[in-house]
Amino acid sequence: MKPRLLDLFCGAGGAAMGYARAGFTVVGVDHKPQSHYPFEFHQADAMTYPLDGFDAIHASPPCPAYSTITADKGRHPKLIAPTRQRLREWGGPYVIENVEGAKRDMLSPIMLCGSSFGLPIRRHRLFETTLFVMAPPCAHDGAPIGIYGEHLDTRQWVRPGGTSRGVRATSLGQARTAMDIDWMTWSELTDAIPPAYTAFIGSQLLQQPAGSWAPA
Repeated sequence: MKPRLLDLFCGAGGAAMGYARAGFTVVGVDHKPQSHYPFEFHQADAMTYPLDGFDAIHASPPCPAYSTITADKGRHPKLIAPTRQRLREWGGPYVIENVEGAKRDMLSPIMLCGSSFGLPIRRHRLFETTLFVMAPPCAHDGAPIGIYGEHLDTRQWVRPGGTSRGVRATSLGQARTAMDIDWMTWSELTDAIPPAYTAFIGSQLLQQPAGSWAPA
């Protein structure tokens, strides 16, 4: 029987798919309806949903309070600390994921990048875990594909000073291929993480003896 993983703040299921590929049975929870979520889904508050009956938990608290592109961060709640408190009280192995801007609120996170897994994207994400995980190094090479914004746009993705950082995806198909996700809409892809990230973490989690699955 496969171990059960609870996917809190699940979105459309990028993280979930990675854990499923690693060998978990995944159940997702989000306060918004997620019609494209590829596994069992419950529309509910992730901060109050029951945690009993799961072998591991992944949580991706909302990132606007930490994102560099959020205009007014103060309007958005910071949920990493209260999420961690819930998971520690639960007592099993957990993973908390968020954007680079959340580093101050996370405990010794590792950073994963699409380029580390052969993907043509550089979507850096931080992972706080109860495991000891060595992050593979970034392998930035060539111009990455950008997948962000409210709609498809083929303009250059340029940093201040005019240096090109790559180009935005020119089609939904290209964006899906770059992320290794074939079921999401454009707007869902812009918020997702590639399954490769959590397949990597999940496979290491499964290598740990069950008795050692406890918060550090």
